[in-house]
Amino acid sequence: MTASEFFLIAGMAAVTFGIRFFLFALADRIRMAPWLEASLRFIPPAVLTAIVLPAVLLPKGDWDLSASNPYLVSAGVAAAAGVVTRNLLATIAIGLGAFFIQRFWI
Repeated sequence: MTASEFFLIAGMAAVTFGIRFFLFALADRIRMAPWLEASLRFIPPAVLTAIVLPAVLLPKGDWDLSASNPYLVSAGVAAAAGVVTRNLLATIAIGLGAFFIQRFWI
């Protein structure tokens, strides 16, 4: 490793650490409006949806909204299981079970 590569990596680490440390150090001193705090709770499900939905609806790069799409079927079964059981582990297990049954046995 050359000296310039070392300084590049060290600089990137310092910037990354500095930004995160600054935000965590000031986190208890900054007060946000209650409506903003309430809306921040929707960020993780929105990000997860943005990651999963294209994989479910476009498994091979083309739209596949048929019952032969194991991703779509298992996502529907997992969503129903999540509503019924209200248990994350059970939802994951039921969704994976539905996927493997659809993919390998049907």
